[in-house]
Amino acid sequence: MKRKYSAEERRSLLLNQLKDNGKILVSDLMKQFGVSEVSIRKDLAVLEDRRLLLRVKGGAVNIHQSVDYDDMTISQKQHLHSFEKQALGKYAASMIADGETVILDSGTTTMEIAKNLDGHSNLTIITNALDIAIALNNYDRFNVIALGGNMRSVSHSTVGMLAESALKNFYCDKLFLGVDSVSIKDGISTPNLEEASLNQAMINSAKEVIAIFDSSKFGRRGFVHIASLDKIDTIITDSGISPDFKDFVEASGIKLHIVEV
Repeated sequence: MKRKYSAEERRSLLLNQLKDNGKILVSDLMKQFGVSEVSIRKDLAVLEDRRLLLRVKGGAVNIHQSVDYDDMTISQKQHLHSFEKQALGKYAASMIADGETVILDSGTTTMEIAKNLDGHSNLTIITNALDIAIALNNYDRFNVIALGGNMRSVSHSTVGMLAESALKNFYCDKLFLGVDSVSIKDGISTPNLEEASLNQAMINSAKEVIAIFDSSKFGRRGFVHIASLDKIDTIITDSGISPDFKDFVEASGIKLHIVEV
């Protein structure tokens, strides 16, 4: 006969499992504790409200560990390192000059750039992110160009040949590239092949390539290579960056902006 645990005991135990494994499944927890799916989902909801985990399809992941971003929706990503993303987005927006043509890659950090453009005017902004394009539509003084192509519902973004072909017609001042994974050895990478191909086209269309990412992305390698770090002109990240990466970037001649969070 299974022992009966109180709700708090059960939540403490599943947090310990999450710490050890990085991910827990609702189906496994139901069997382990002998309770209903409703009870487990309530446990996960309570712990997510306490910012102790992040719910994903079928279970939850450790909010403090690297997870498979390609399996997460844009709304789930927003909860990860949100303070860092807000600070980075505000800082990046201050680097944009009126009259410039800018590419905003899809992502939750680049969305924060779009939210901080109140003081700007006369911008042309190109993006493959439909949610960013809609947010930019709230400004009546920007020329917003949304790239066509195949839609990735998980990221609210477009990819594919149509989006890449459109970029060949543009010469842009700045690209703000949202980065899933970055390392000294492997450069920047992503889990999705089509996303990587579009990012490469964005890099080719921009005068200045600015990679923007919170420090949790460092030391990770995605499935598909986008570019080596020598293709990046500027990096914006937070103060959690490792000393080794900081030294490497500065020695490479890449402009490094560290935002205190």
